[in-house]
Amino acid sequence: MHFYKFHIGDYMSHTRHLSLLEDLAYRRLLDFYFLHEQPIRHRDAARHIGMRDHEEDVLTVLNEFFLSTENGFINVRADKEIAEFRKHQAVSAYGAFIRDNPSLKHLVNKEDFVIHYLASSIDVYIGTLRANDVPIKDTSSGDDAPLTTNHKPLTINQVEKRATIVACPPDVDQQIWDDWKQLRKAKKAPVTETVVSSARQEASKANMSFSDFLTVWCARGSQGLQAEWLKPEEKNLSKTGQMNQRVISGLTRGLIGGGNVKLLGN
Repeated sequence: MHFYKFHIGDYMSHTRHLSLLEDLAYRRLLDFYFLHEQPIRHRDAARHIGMRDHEEDVLTVLNEFFLSTENGFINVRADKEIAEFRKHQAVSAYGAFIRDNPSLKHLVNKEDFVIHYLASSIDVYIGTLRANDVPIKDTSSGDDAPLTTNHKPLTINQVEKRATIVACPPDVDQQIWDDWKQLRKAKKAPVTETVVSSARQEASKANMSFSDFLTVWCARGSQGLQAEWLKPEEKNLSKTGQMNQRVISGLTRGLIGGGNVKLLGN
């Protein structure tokens, strides 16, 4: 990011106790964090912000305002701002894509586009869209002649029918898979290898099994799901997963309302 919001009053209320050098270190650390959008490594922090001779002040600020992880120091509030910025970028990219590719408008799904954009798999997703936007043979005639570009494009239902042939992964319970596919169908969203691959990446980010990740997805009843959206109790589904699977199995049968579902054990 080359720009971020700075609330002067909020900043001053939390930093009045800092020395001049600590205040300078904090401002420079924030600038560096927003610019590079990644954790700050401890050993390089002071050098990166031009305060190599004041490493103690830099470390004091890091320990107070940042959280130490195995990948480096992170700032939760800054991460939230970065996530909102990236989502705004993704939505803008979606609008530009629809404007520049009107022939694919009937195939692209906004939420799927945003998910793939944020997961850096947008090129694969767009490639899938273009692969679906091709002429097909007219099965109503006997000469098997290919359709020309004058024929009507595939409808959403036709695209969904193509997409739902993805087989249940071996590490996912069949019932959970069927419920997730039913949810995607209700949301008019396709089930493709690309979508499944992206969902598996998000499950890995959340340190969850793919089956548990899809279980939470069904319980939420949302069209898409990212690791950063998950609550701590949802990530711990494995502790109550057996009971929750019974809840999920009723979602698409009308036994309970998906909008009011809460995972058991919370």
